[in-house]
Amino acid sequence: MHPPLAPATAPATAHAPRPAAPRRSRTAPGLVATVVLVLHAAYSLREHRRFGTTGYDLGIFGQAVRAYADLALPASEIRTATAPPGFTGDAYPLLADHFHPVLAVLGPLYRLFPHVETLLLAQSGLIALSTYVVSRAAQRHLPWPGAGVTIGLAYGLSWGLQQLVGFDFHEVAFAVPLLALACRAHLDGRWVAAARWAGCLVLVKEDLGATAALFGLLLIRRHHRRAGLALGVFAVASTALVVCVALPAWAPDGRYGYLDQPYPYGMFDGWPAKSLTLLMLLAVTAGLVVRSPLGLLLLPTLAWRLTSPNPAYWGPELHYSALLMPIAFAALIDVLRRGLRLPHTAPLLVALLLLPGQPLRDLARPGFWQDGPRQVAARAALRLVPDGARVAASNSLAPHLTDRARVYLVAEGVLDRDAPVDWIVADTRDAFPPGAVETVLRRAEGAGWRRIRAEHGIVVLRLSARTSPVPPGSTRTR
Repeated sequence: MHPPLAPATAPATAHAPRPAAPRRSRTAPGLVATVVLVLHAAYSLREHRRFGTTGYDLGIFGQAVRAYADLALPASEIRTATAPPGFTGDAYPLLADHFHPVLAVLGPLYRLFPHVETLLLAQSGLIALSTYVVSRAAQRHLPWPGAGVTIGLAYGLSWGLQQLVGFDFHEVAFAVPLLALACRAHLDGRWVAAARWAGCLVLVKEDLGATAALFGLLLIRRHHRRAGLALGVFAVASTALVVCVALPAWAPDGRYGYLDQPYPYGMFDGWPAKSLTLLMLLAVTAGLVVRSPLGLLLLPTLAWRLTSPNPAYWGPELHYSALLMPIAFAALIDVLRRGLRLPHTAPLLVALLLLPGQPLRDLARPGFWQDGPRQVAARAALRLVPDGARVAASNSLAPHLTDRARVYLVAEGVLDRDAPVDWIVADTRDAFPPGAVETVLRRAEGAGWRRIRAEHGIVVLRLSARTSPVPPGSTRTR
């Protein structure tokens, strides 16, 4: 870490919170958050409407929240498609996959509005809340008029948050405002509040305990020993309990599957993608993230991603970088309040320069708002499936049925279940799981399933009363 530069205007202490400015109302941050909410919600709802969301992961989370709404533990029929070998249950227990009890707070909301769109709107709302927090922090701690607006917009449009909205719904959306609140409390000098917000991270996902523990270490070394020690002990103990006891106890095979992932890569592989992630992370703060102690909070997430054998974690795409954004922008505010002379509009300029390569660019594309023949055919096919049916749906169609049916993924073994599905709805373009759509359709029709509809690559099959379920290992597909 570089030492802080001498401030242009000397505050009382290097880390003392800036006195509140009464003339700066909450209106501007509220407007920034509203703009961000509208943009992200419009994109995510339309992307879902045009079948851009998937069973992996929106369908899975939809089934999880639906279970919470019914006062049951979260489980997913879709997730059984990639369950460990030997699993034969009807729905996979999701607390054996990741520890995310925070999803339970969406249960009452889903009960009032039982649609997966509720999850998408909630995610946009969580991003907007974090935008308001970051904007207020910039407004409070930076002396320049308009800093709250420019920093808030740069954050709300940052590439990590856009990638979160661009790929379904994920539990890490809850970590985004929690990190923003913890970091803002840190900037304000409210050390106990910072520890409390950071402690909530252990309810979002098991890997965030490391971030919370490091936050505690920062408090111990620099500010509030008691709060930091309490946070560190709580985070370490909670994470150990979850990873070593809770997750294996829920898992059908008695193990936490993410400790040993079956990929043939090492930490020295994939550095073009890894370097791009690091470069884009530095770009959103003009490299200043490394000048603040808060920047250390990035290390736990970056460490497990860059050393993972799973290539999905390496690049800037998908949702994994979302929780880096509130940390990076809090670090930026921390550096700028110490007098470093950088135009506060620079982060917004970077965000706008990156925008053509990010999901929200589609909002300005006319074709994004128009349905093609395939989308019309998919909607018509979904209407054929009755409420309460047991249906196998391909990846892009599955989240459109989870609110009203028992939905499994079109995948290997879906026709061999003890309680068989009686409908299949598939888009022949869906490539996940690889080759599954073609194989399942061929097996089902070979066993006498009745083709109800086939238009523009959207196929609907029904198990007729005269058709027996396909026996395991059937050769009638040839």
